Amino acid sequence: MLVNEQNKKYLDILLDPIKLCSGYTPKFGTSNKDGTPLLEFKNLYASDPLYHWIGFDSDLMYAAHKAAGGITSVYRQLGIGCERLIRKIISDQLNLNTKQVIWGYEITQNDGSIAKLTLDAKISVDDIKNSHYRDKINEWLKLSSIKLGLDKNRSKTLVGAAFEIRQGYKSADSKRQNADLLNAIRAYNENLLPVMMVLSCQINATVLKRYKAAQLLVLVGILNDDPTISSYAFCEQILNYSLEDFFRNNSSFIKEEINKILISLLNP
Repeated sequence: MLVNEQNKKYLDILLDPIKLCSGYTPKFGTSNKDGTPLLEFKNLYASDPLYHWIGFDSDLMYAAHKAAGGITSVYRQLGIGCERLIRKIISDQLNLNTKQVIWGYEITQNDGSIAKLTLDAKISVDDIKNSHYRDKINEWLKLSSIKLGLDKNRSKTLVGAAFEIRQGYKSADSKRQNADLLNAIRAYNENLLPVMMVLSCQINATVLKRYKAAQLLVLVGILNDDPTISSYAFCEQILNYSLEDFFRNNSSFIKEEINKILISLLNP
């Protein structure tokens, strides 16, 4: 594992949300916000005639519930860690402050109230002081425009990019898709290229096809040299940070931490 201040900071950003999962306990329909401990679960299920008769009031059943809910939480928290990590890398590499790497917009809800929606990261060319990085981003925006088949006039108006960052995208939830596509429209309205950055290879094929048709740039966690296709190539070539090396060099340490979490979830 690499031992330096930046590396440790990035590891903490990635892993801290996931570590929260080790304390996960299922609620079983109770109002206990901290979840239901094993003994309480066994008493609860033993008092239910059917569950008691068929043997659901067991340590294994509790472990199964704990693992099922806990694994869902692991994926969710990994997504949060990836989001925070990429935003911090963008901030550090391009010397942008917290306000500069966040973008959002307001919508009027059905009840008339105003809601603020915020995307995971933003890069605005005008915010970048370093001319080398500014040129890199502008060139990437041009290449991405060609990849998406954008009109040349639309391409020339782009002033940056707005990012939604995910660890993976296996589901085809229509509500989430519609929200992503609304984000894309609003980004284009402000002359920002909408980007979906996925750090794993796991993305639903139907979703990917729909997003490409809507001219939303999708970066996926594949090892490829094209920064308009690969999340890792984008970090390497455009941000001048090897995210691939970060994961490779820290793989043993990260695996150990994840293994501890999984063991805690698989035990009653």
